[in-house]
Amino acid sequence: MNKIILFNPTSAFAKHRFPNAILNIAASIDGKYGWTIVDGNREEFPFEKLRSYLATGEYKYIGFTVMPGPQAKQAIPFAKKIKEEFPETIMIWGGYFPTSHFKVVLNSRYVDFVVNGPGDHAFPKLIDALENNTPYELIKNIIYKTADNNVIKTVKEDLIEQDTLPSLPYDRLNEIYPVEKYLGKTFLGNRTMAYHSSIGCPFTCSFCAVVPTYEARWKAKSAEHVYRDVKYIKDKWGADAVEFHDNNFFVSEKRTIEFSKLILPEKMNWWGMARIDTMDKFKDESLALIREAGCRIIFFGAESGNDKVLKQMDKGGTQSGEQILRFAERLKKYDLIPEYSFVLGMPAPTPEQVMAQIEFDINFIKQVKAVNPRTEIILYTYSPVATEGSELYDNVLKTGFTYPKTLEDWASPQWEGFDMRRNPLTPWLTPEMIDKIRNFETVLNGYYPTVADIRLNKLKRKLMHLTAGLRYKTGFYQYPYEIKALQQLWRYRQPEVQGF
Repeated sequence: MNKIILFNPTSAFAKHRFPNAILNIAASIDGKYGWTIVDGNREEFPFEKLRSYLATGEYKYIGFTVMPGPQAKQAIPFAKKIKEEFPETIMIWGGYFPTSHFKVVLNSRYVDFVVNGPGDHAFPKLIDALENNTPYELIKNIIYKTADNNVIKTVKEDLIEQDTLPSLPYDRLNEIYPVEKYLGKTFLGNRTMAYHSSIGCPFTCSFCAVVPTYEARWKAKSAEHVYRDVKYIKDKWGADAVEFHDNNFFVSEKRTIEFSKLILPEKMNWWGMARIDTMDKFKDESLALIREAGCRIIFFGAESGNDKVLKQMDKGGTQSGEQILRFAERLKKYDLIPEYSFVLGMPAPTPEQVMAQIEFDINFIKQVKAVNPRTEIILYTYSPVATEGSELYDNVLKTGFTYPKTLEDWASPQWEGFDMRRNPLTPWLTPEMIDKIRNFETVLNGYYPTVADIRLNKLKRKLMHLTAGLRYKTGFYQYPYEIKALQQLWRYRQPEVQGF
């Protein structure tokens, strides 16, 4: 029986995150097919490791998980070289990038199948079909090209009840890469683990890559299941903190409270993502318990303080500029740090209107900081997401914006920056607008250095704060070279680029 390689391309400078996506796939085939993992974050020469496995002749299948940005940049040339050197290898891609851009991925002719969404059932069923030479047309959640060049996209499967899935094979992973190396020092703790407790999100924000994958659906593991997994890693390998990488951890107040009560005695710090209009409905006693149970910081998609822009983004729910401000102030009482992301540079009919929206949100961010100075601000530049049927995306296409036509073009530096929402490549944003956003970001990060950069001591923070003070107060953001020099000298860490 042929074996399977599961490849996690290099994704970040920090190396302390479990490769949860491919661990889920490994769990789905464990005990049935032989498998191994190659983690680009743990290998100095990941392609050589892949080649060494393929050269044995034992591995016929290779699965890539591909997120936009650095992972795509590495995955694309690796996939091409593998097909050139080992043409009989069957290559299967999953993740946000191939889900959103399956046509260009399959047109490359070196990716054979795309898993369209969760692969817990699709991947093992596809391997079964390929091994037994049986039809795979009725397998849900896959996309492929026929011999006559037609793209076949099978129907989406209902989201799986997460508690029914097999446990992640941490012990087997430990045989390949010591688990201790996945537990890194962060703002949260000295041995921080990464974990997914749910999949999807019940909202349809038109700028979010989660929407095409999960289509406003959400399924979560029970609080007991999450606690059991976290405690296992704590007891066996010494984890002392958790980053919950769910798209929306706090959908259910009931589940959040149940988990908080269970984790409280463990004395672990944790972080997760939420929506402002969802958590604003949480009871005061719930917020107090969440903090007591170790939650220190929560990521929220504020996106904009402009209600018209929020409507343009199709945020759904009840979020408004007034609520964003009020909620930031509310969290002060509970010692919970709100981490607000803003998306600047949305399209508008005229350049003047685009600039006006940017300036509005810059001023709004300063209002947020005024009501709660501890609020962390994450700035992104709007990058279009291929959300079919979205009015926003349709309007973006009308401006003349186009994605790369070949997979190789996606590996270029400018498109890597696009996927990280740092280089927009959009026709309505002028260099002046980009400079305004970036210069404000530099001054903001100087005046309010992020708490997530644990390498900055009090003296460095104070010096940076004083250096940026006059610029921040007067609104003079141009040419902030002195702040950039300090940030470069101290290798200032931006959460939106490097995480915690």
